[in-house]
Amino acid sequence: MFISHAGADRAWAEWVAWQLQDAGYEIELDVWHWGAGDNFVLRMNEALERGRMVALFSEAYFGTARFTTEEWTAVLAAREKWVPVRIEDVSVPRIVKPLLAPELFGLGEEQARTVLLQAVQGPPGSPSSPPAFPGNGLGRLRQVGATGPRLPGSLPRVWNIPPRNAGFTGRDELLVQVRTRLAGTRAVAVLALNGWGGVGKTQLAIEYAYRFSGEYELAWWVRAEDAALIPEQLAALAVATGCARPDTPLAEAAQALGVELRTRARWLLVFDNAEDPAALAAYLPAASGHVLITSRNPRWHQVAAPVDVAVLARGESVALLQARSRDLSAGDADRLAAALDDLPLALVQAAETLTAFTPDQYLALLERNPSDATEDGTPPDYPRSLAAQVKLSSQRLAEQDPDAAGLLHACALLAPEPFPLHACTPSKAPHNDDGNGSTMVRVLCDPRAIRRVLTVLDRFGLARVTGGSVQLHRLTQAILRDQLSPAQHARAADNASLLLAAAYPGDPTDPATWPRWPDILPHLLAVAPTDLTTRDARDAAGDACWYLMDRGGARTVLPRLEELYRCWTGQLGPDHDETLGAALRLARACADTNDHTRARALDSDTLTRQRQVLGEDHPDTLRTASNLAIRLAALGQTEQARALDEDTLTRRRRVLGEDHPGTLRSASNLAIRLGDLGQREQARVLGEDTLTRQRRVVGEDHPDTLRTAYNLAIRLASLGQTEQARALDEDTLTRRRRVLGDDHPGTLRSASNLAIRLADLGQREQARALGEDTLTRQRRVVGEDHPDTLRTAYNLAIDLADLGQREQARALGEDTLTRRRRVLGDDHPGTLRSASNLAIRLADLGQREQARALGEDTLTRQRRVLGDDHPDTLRTASNLAIRLAALGQTEQARALAEDTLTRRRQVLGDDHPDTLRTAALLDRLK
Repeated sequence: MFISHAGADRAWAEWVAWQLQDAGYEIELDVWHWGAGDNFVLRMNEALERGRMVALFSEAYFGTARFTTEEWTAVLAAREKWVPVRIEDVSVPRIVKPLLAPELFGLGEEQARTVLLQAVQGPPGSPSSPPAFPGNGLGRLRQVGATGPRLPGSLPRVWNIPPRNAGFTGRDELLVQVRTRLAGTRAVAVLALNGWGGVGKTQLAIEYAYRFSGEYELAWWVRAEDAALIPEQLAALAVATGCARPDTPLAEAAQALGVELRTRARWLLVFDNAEDPAALAAYLPAASGHVLITSRNPRWHQVAAPVDVAVLARGESVALLQARSRDLSAGDADRLAAALDDLPLALVQAAETLTAFTPDQYLALLERNPSDATEDGTPPDYPRSLAAQVKLSSQRLAEQDPDAAGLLHACALLAPEPFPLHACTPSKAPHNDDGNGSTMVRVLCDPRAIRRVLTVLDRFGLARVTGGSVQLHRLTQAILRDQLSPAQHARAADNASLLLAAAYPGDPTDPATWPRWPDILPHLLAVAPTDLTTRDARDAAGDACWYLMDRGGARTVLPRLEELYRCWTGQLGPDHDETLGAALRLARACADTNDHTRARALDSDTLTRQRQVLGEDHPDTLRTASNLAIRLAALGQTEQARALDEDTLTRRRRVLGEDHPGTLRSASNLAIRLGDLGQREQARVLGEDTLTRQRRVVGEDHPDTLRTAYNLAIRLASLGQTEQARALDEDTLTRRRRVLGDDHPGTLRSASNLAIRLADLGQREQARALGEDTLTRQRRVVGEDHPDTLRTAYNLAIDLADLGQREQARALGEDTLTRRRRVLGDDHPGTLRSASNLAIRLADLGQREQARALGEDTLTRQRRVLGDDHPDTLRTASNLAIRLAALGQTEQARALAEDTLTRRRQVLGDDHPDTLRTAALLDRLK
């Protein structure tokens, strides 16, 4: 059986072919069996000589420019080979009207299969030995477990594709191209639909999903403009497929989804409005399926095969206009299409405007106000006619429903993602007596008013309303924003600030608020700082950045924080508490991106101003002092950091109380400083007391509690209590994975710590595996030069050396040392630890002289920076003694070992493993 079809009907052709093949027929389908460059007419004639032709009648099938014209005219002379079926309601040419063409459309799948098989088997021209239906009701393919495409138009169970556009027109050739390129590969196929804003990329992707829905077991839509929001949406897919629970951490859900997709072959993911190929690449599944990307960015070549989406052909533009305005003549439609440059969004909006204007009136209005499209920063590649239409519709909306216009104008200042109006809590929005925002508060407090406003917005086509969220098309939004008068803009900013405050999820460090953050994040990141007119809105915008920094997104939000700080410094003054709050957040972003010098300068300036304005004991002042101590420690100024931490802890205990969460954070920080200075027993005692208090006050799973537990494990290990440290590390890692997710920076720090403990206990292979996995994740999440990443790399080099992979250990050690020198500086304690380690690796490879030289330089620096008795200094001294002995300098080695043993006994105690190792070394040197 040769399947004859139009390109636009490929989904039907594949369904028919599979059903016939399942029933026992041999099938020839061009898209399955013919290669590029094959002679179409020759292949068709060869197929017809071997059997019969099933013709899929549709409007596209009888188009004069299609190959199917040659097919069906060629077999009319041999009617016994002709099996026509209709797949849509179409008027067929007179020459084939006498033929009986059963209808497959409008039927259920099993009924359509029965009609198809009866048409093939029945007279005229039945085969001499037609295949019979199997007794068990299953075809030959289904008997062996094969699943074929569903009936075109039927939707899979897992499906969240946006509603289909009933007025979609044209694009048949482009849809065929997309299908052919996706179906033409056995591996995962990724296509990027790129073109102008408003050209119809999103609508094309939606139409593709519906038209070929029968080819997929699942189809999922992902809003991808902000890459930080993709994991939550993929986690939702994991839940929908049943491979994850709603409470599964994002990273675990993503991993489960990857496994699930590898077990399926027929799935479709659509990443809509993605702009950054590098950011999206990490989320593309490594499985056999189809991925569509829509984007204005044309540079997707390394991630996806690009498909250019151009404006509509003139005939398609005319058809679109006439379908939406039934009384519009072809001539008027042509004039409108020319004026609107055949841009789909402009054409659709023009058709809506024609309900109140004649074509001449609309064209005249468009001509009178062309400057609105290009003035006030409208991008040059946006058609001016679209901007003029947006303004016209906005004016009519304001006349009909001022409340709806107020919401529209407020959303014009936010992100082009859906705004979660359903998440707004009116009590969070301030009730003003001056009238600003009072109308919006009234709307939010009245569910009937909300429904009315959303209904009007939806009807005007200026926003998409679904599930209690309202979304403006990005092009409409940009033009509308530019068209606001100064007075309108001011009112819109007040309303936008009110909406953001009303939708504020809460403290970003509180796990209970985390599920509510993703929907509001895009808007808090996109709104202009000058449009944040209330303290609540400004605080929410800053907390949005903090939320992302907690997830390793400091580099992403750094420009935003620079913008907020700069704006509020000029708007509110450098000493305003909100400006100082912006400086505090910016300092953290600088520190998280390794600009520790600037972070210290910002926190130091903020602390000075807060002491002058608020006083030394104000909670905000003490918070900044605590942060400044962290910056000092990051720069290797550990003693200064300890002094500041002690002062801050003393003040917080007096002002806030010993069990206040802020006081406990200061105590946890001071324990770290004591440990860094070699005062390990004091660090352990303070860490254990703090952990006990935090577990009682904020709970065992609170991020602050887990951070203290993480650091206490380090202290225990440094005191030789390795088994206790491992147990605490395992418990902390388990909790962090559950609370924060597998890829959270805090989780990865715990994993890195546990790898060290495993190595200390001789479980070297497990340590290496965990270290490598953690390093891979950290490089992806926080970057290759982040201090956490470098710490993991440093420890992994030790694991590799312990496993005999000395060359790999040396290479990793050298790379880590180079990066630490660049990021932290030559004399930073972390850099010096890397140098000390690399000296060991060089000695392992027989490069003893280089190892000695590096060891001596490192020891000199550590004595100057950390002091003679610091554990790091003593470790380097012990290793240097080994190097000297290997070079025959036994006397110098013995003297250094004796000095190191004396100091280790004083600092660590006689029974500490490091002390015992030095004693054993000295015995060998005697």
